[in-house]
Amino acid sequence: MDERSENYILLQQFLKLKNLVGSGGEAKTVIRQGDVKVNGETETRRGRKLYPGDTVTMHGKTYTV
Repeated sequence: MDERSENYILLQQFLKLKNLVGSGGEAKTVIRQGDVKVNGETETRRGRKLYPGDTVTMHGKTYTV
């Protein structure tokens, strides 16, 4: 299996890990509202897989996976 296919984190998990949200419910809300960008594109899927090198932007700050 491709290493990339195994080495990922879900968007909602990443937001919780970085303390950008306090719960899965809060993650769902901010993602659905279009407040989160992945690699410069608005992302509305909380189950979006993030891989090393991807960027997540929320509230004007960018974080690298």
